[in-house]
Amino acid sequence: MALFGSLATVRAQLAHSDKFATAFAYVEACLRVGSPERALLDGLAAEQMQRVELGGGVFALPQACMTQPAGVPTVPKWESHKAYIDVQAVIVGEEIMELSDVGNLTVSEDLRPAKDVLFYAGFTNHSTLRVNAGEVAVFFPIDGHRPLVAAGAPMLVRKVVVKVPVEA
Repeated sequence: MALFGSLATVRAQLAHSDKFATAFAYVEACLRVGSPERALLDGLAAEQMQRVELGGGVFALPQACMTQPAGVPTVPKWESHKAYIDVQAVIVGEEIMELSDVGNLTVSEDLRPAKDVLFYAGFTNHSTLRVNAGEVAVFFPIDGHRPLVAAGAPMLVRKVVVKVPVEA
């Protein structure tokens, strides 16, 4: 089941699991103005993303993305992952992240094994998280999610998604 809250809250909830320590350390560095991690994130142009290897199979995807209007049920797409757990942290801006158990969703595209992503048909009976700068959402393989939905007018969001292997 997805977890959500401040970095400190989510870190405390997953303190029993060493595999998240690397992810939370990277998020913390991205939140620190003046750090090399934050400079990389702040230097990204809109719709640009980079991959940063963190070791132990964990990697980060710092990105600058425009949120999309809520009224379009398939943009951005619903997704889930089987091999990785998503640690999504908004660093600058805010977004809506919709979520539902994957059992409620219908697969529209399966890009495994080349990419660890399943896409789903539009779905309207979901839960909604409003994620502000400094907040984190953790999505496990059972959590279908639709990030980057505009909380109001579309805006540029700077965020990092850290991928933590399910088997570590």
